[in-house]
Amino acid sequence: EVDLEERLGELDLRSDSDVLSPTDSTPEILKRALSGLSARWKNWWIRGILTLAMISVFFLIIYLGSLRLMLLVLSIQVKCYHEIITIGYRVYHSYDLPWFRSLSWYFLLCVNYFFYGETVADYFATFVQRREQLQFLIRYHRFISFALYLTGFCMFVLSLVKKHYRLQFYMFAWTHVTLLITVTQSHLVIQNLFEGMIWFLVPISSVICNDITAYIFGFFFGRTPLIKLSPKKTWEGFIGGFFSTVVFGFIFSYFLAQHQYFVCPVEYNSETNRFVTECEPSELFQMKKYSVPPLLQAVLGWETVNMYPFQMHSIALSTFASLIGPFGGFFASGFKRAFKIKDFADTIPGHGGIMDRFDCQYLMATFVHVYITSFIRGPNPSKLLKQLLILQPEQQLIVYKTLKSHLVEKGILQPSLRG
Repeated sequence: EVDLEERLGELDLRSDSDVLSPTDSTPEILKRALSGLSARWKNWWIRGILTLAMISVFFLIIYLGSLRLMLLVLSIQVKCYHEIITIGYRVYHSYDLPWFRSLSWYFLLCVNYFFYGETVADYFATFVQRREQLQFLIRYHRFISFALYLTGFCMFVLSLVKKHYRLQFYMFAWTHVTLLITVTQSHLVIQNLFEGMIWFLVPISSVICNDITAYIFGFFFGRTPLIKLSPKKTWEGFIGGFFSTVVFGFIFSYFLAQHQYFVCPVEYNSETNRFVTECEPSELFQMKKYSVPPLLQAVLGWETVNMYPFQMHSIALSTFASLIGPFGGFFASGFKRAFKIKDFADTIPGHGGIMDRFDCQYLMATFVHVYITSFIRGPNPSKLLKQLLILQPEQQLIVYKTLKSHLVEKGILQPSLRG
């Protein structure tokens, strides 16, 4: 029996050029155009051009609407999952583990079925209510999800091979940790999007801004290494990225907060069969006057300033994106070093794989979700009303009588209205 530790030991003895380095996918036309430059400046231009292209596509998808954004999040999730699973498959391919890839994708489908089913039940209640075939699926959604997962679990047990028990359980854990990182986090991204596109755009843009500005400051001024996991990261880039991102988030939030399209919760209108973003903006997105702290009054010359309350929250989001968000990238760097690979894949020239670009975004998505539930979100009458409309008439009547009795006891309704 081959021991897993021996296999990992063999990997550690290999040189960096020996292990799973993705091929250079830079287009030939770009290579020829930059052929006269040094490797350092060539990488600068490749990264810059591709970054601008990705940002342009991203804004185009934003213009196309919320549904396209959700599909984009799902596509990125699947690609990130594929990149991580492929690393495991390539490293241990010689073992020819039975059913490993099939089960990995099966578990991805099961987990996505569970999370997206929860989203449908939560945000599309009126749509589901009008379709009897969907009512059954939603009513027994968790049982169906568990049954699907249990099927995969049994298939895994049946696939166990005597000589590879330990490795197969290791890969079983690999698959589930990958699911936790990709599917759970992408689900939180969509949850944030439903709260209002601004909760999706500001965090994601802050991470992108921090990544770009930290690279620029590090490229031109970087001298002091920041962390051994990422030798190219410098304190100059880290600090420059922080201040740039906070300023960017504050200004970007000001422009987004002026438009209903960005600040209103994303809701599905079953009558028009489309997503709508129309509402009376909450207090977070209504201009208010604030007093400037005495220490800053002497510097700025202002006693008061008009701004949106959300701009204060943008400072918290930008700070996290700058100070804690990069640790998602450091985590990914440690993972890649453990398997002696440069990038997760070679999907984007000069950038690596999709996971290389979204390692910080997933950590950011979790923070935003926790931030909203802790400091922003209150009871949602609209969502509660949708859930009440799903109930049977006799159940709705019980709720009505209970609520009326409660309001009478509170003195909000007159006792004469009983009956």
